[in-house]
Amino acid sequence: MSHDISVAIAYHSRFGHTGRQAEAVARGAAEVPGTTVSLIAVDGITEQDWAVLDAADAIVFGSPTYLGDVSAGFRAFVELTSGRWAAQAWRDKIAAGFVNSGSMSGDKLNSLQSLTIVAAQHGMTWVSLGLLPGWNRSTASDQDLNRLGFWLGAAAQSNGDQGPEGMHPSDLATAEHLGRRVAEQTRRITAGDALLAVAAG
Repeated sequence: MSHDISVAIAYHSRFGHTGRQAEAVARGAAEVPGTTVSLIAVDGITEQDWAVLDAADAIVFGSPTYLGDVSAGFRAFVELTSGRWAAQAWRDKIAAGFVNSGSMSGDKLNSLQSLTIVAAQHGMTWVSLGLLPGWNRSTASDQDLNRLGFWLGAAAQSNGDQGPEGMHPSDLATAEHLGRRVAEQTRRITAGDALLAVAAG
């Protein structure tokens, strides 16, 4: 039995790099049959956007990394979710995350950890990147998936003197992988929930 799912991607992008990363996540998720994907820029969020997030089976959070943590724009969005946190309105939704910075490291791990804490406080279930690290052998290539070696989510490095068009193909492909993985895991979990409901009568 097929179970259609919805994946919402809630992101902040000041200069467009994280926005391009969000689009890559959306492409990956859309490759999974029966998946509806919505892109939501949180610095211009509307009541309709909130309704989409509330109805989504999965929410993927995305933020640039500024000074070692998520951006102020993303943090402002998080604070707006406090009512939903108090009601645990997003409890048991699937969650995942992606981040971007100008440096190879740039303390992006701290930003990913911030996203996981947000998801945990909402009672959501986190989906990791699910990739071994790439580009870590003499025979490896910077074109490998997960070239930056992150596990919690997808990470990208964007040169400060280039626009979104200069983003690394591996980072975009890694973001696509995350989108597919989130959609696949969401379909699996919602299908299991449906079977349990049938078994319970």
